[in-house]
Amino acid sequence: MTTIELRRLGLGDLREIEEIERRCYPTPWSRSMFAGELAKPSSICLGAFEAEGEDGALVGYVINSRYVDAWHVMNVAVDPDRHGRGIATALLERLFELTADDERRGYTLEVRVSNATAISLYERLAFEARGIRRGYYTDNREDALIMWKDPVARSGRE
Repeated sequence: MTTIELRRLGLGDLREIEEIERRCYPTPWSRSMFAGELAKPSSICLGAFEAEGEDGALVGYVINSRYVDAWHVMNVAVDPDRHGRGIATALLERLFELTADDERRGYTLEVRVSNATAISLYERLAFEARGIRRGYYTDNREDALIMWKDPVARSGRE
């Protein structure tokens, strides 16, 4: 695994977020979409930054929005040159740690039905397929698999 530091994202990270987003997705989010999520008090937006070297470059991020009954994992991306190094797993596990006291809300996300690598990651993290959103992706009308994870139970409660 790459040595990384996890921290909350800020507006100053937008340029690096956009660079990764464009490299990862055929229909990238706009700067204003990211800025909107970063500005929401109810969102948790985490970045993974290189711990080695001087620049501390952003290498991945996860964007999450809090809704009434769930944390919606809206966007997960890792620099393609750093895939397979545990970065997405670390980001999602940190989200689960930060929200472990929120016993009412589970986690939900949509993923392309063709993205076997991401689906496998989410299944390892205890997400389960719960449905399909037909034609969800605007670039090619691909279906999205809806996945759900129950709330994280904090162990060792007194």
